[in-house]
Order: sequence, then structure tokens, then C-alpha cells
Amino acid sequence: MVSLEPSTMASSSSPPAAPTQAKKPQSKIADWFRQALLKKPKKTPAFWESPSNDGSQMASQDVLPPSQLSSPSLSSPPSLSSVMSCTSSPTHADTSSSGRWSKDYDVCVCHSEEDLAAAQELVSYLEGSTARLRCFLQLRDATPGGAIVSELCQALSSSHCRVLFITPGFLQDPWCKYQMLQALTEAPGAEGCTIPLLSGLTRAAYPPELRFMYYVDGRGRDGGFYQVKEAVIRYLETLS
Repeated sequence: MVSLEPSTMASSSSPPAAPTQAKKPQSKIADWFRQALLKKPKKTPAFWESPSNDGSQMASQDVLPPSQLSSPSLSSPPSLSSVMSCTSSPTHADTSSSGRWSKDYDVCVCHSEEDLAAAQELVSYLEGSTARLRCFLQLRDATPGGAIVSELCQALSSSHCRVLFITPGFLQDPWCKYQMLQALTEAPGAEGCTIPLLSGLTRAAYPPELRFMYYVDGRGRDGGFYQVKEAVIRYLETLS
């Protein structure tokens, strides 16, 4: 007769292990939650902390768009040298308000119509020199359609010096005489600003209105052009 007692005792004596190991005790779960709540939170980086009063300007820059953050004025303050260079360096407007560059032309050549070819030679000589003098020649630089009187007055007032190309044609031209008187009226006390160039005339034919000033003799070097150039340069040097 087969006995079933040993098998029954073996099965009843071994406790079920799987169910007891699959679940954690409630006490261990409670301890885990308690440790998680009491654990000190990790400190956030200073960049993301709420800004203080001293760092308010930096915080306002942090929220700007990337295109503005890349601007030099926002990324770093200007150096002292850059500020000084912006404030101390003269602009073109500053340099053009005084001295030679305060007027459009260095010299205005007043001549008669029949002396146009000789006046052009004088202008070419002055403009081609090392001084690069800026010349006004009426038939070349006058505004088309402008009134003759206003153009002549504008040319004289826009030039530092006036060269009166005195020839027989100059004395017979009423507009040339008008320019001569206007030149004397513009700057009566400025010595060296009005330069008479006498060509093809004797001293006796020299206009009486100009007897108080010396003239350049057209029989001199380069037809008197060299002396005219030197006189203009000397006057311009007094302006600097």
C-alpha cells in the first residue's frame, strides 16, 4: 500500500516564495516617499535664477531676440578708446566749414568773351598745378538758364580769390566792369584776394578803380600765370 504522507508533508512545509517576493512591504514604500520629500532639491544655475536689483539690466538682455543679442552695443559696452574716437575725430562737415574748403572755388577768373581762349589756358595752368586749384570759368561752370547777374555774383561770393584778366576786350565789356566793381565790393579790405592780370595793355590803360593795388604783368613768366598761381596759394595759406 502506497503512502502519500511524505509528499503531502513536503508540499505543506515549503512556503510559497513568489507571491511574497513580488510585492514590497508598505513600510519600505512609505520610507522611500519620505526620503524623496525630505531630500534637498538641486540648486538651479545662476543664469536662470530670478534677477536681483543689480542684475536687472542683464536679465532684460537675456530675453531679447538673438538678432539683438549679437549687436556689439548689447553684447559688450563700448571701450573708452572707441568713444573718444567717435567724439574727437572731425567729420567732413566740420572740416568743410572753415579754411579753404569753406567755399566751392579757390579762384574765379573774370574775363571778356573774346579772351575765352586765354582764360581757358590760365584755368588749365592753375588746375594742373600741384596745388590743384579749383577754378570757376563762367562759360564752363555757370548754371544753364541762370540769370547772368546772379551767376556772376554767386561765382564771386563762392570763390576765395578773383583774377581780373584785364585786356582791351575786358575794358570794353560792361559785364567785365560789373564783375570788377562787384569783386571790390565783396571784399574791399581783403588784401591779395583780388588779383589783376594785365595783358596787352600799357600801365596808362590800367583801370583807375584798381590803382590802389599791384597787378601782375602778363609779360612775365608763363604769361604771368605763375605769379597768379603763387598769389592765390599765398592767400589760401592765410585761411588755414
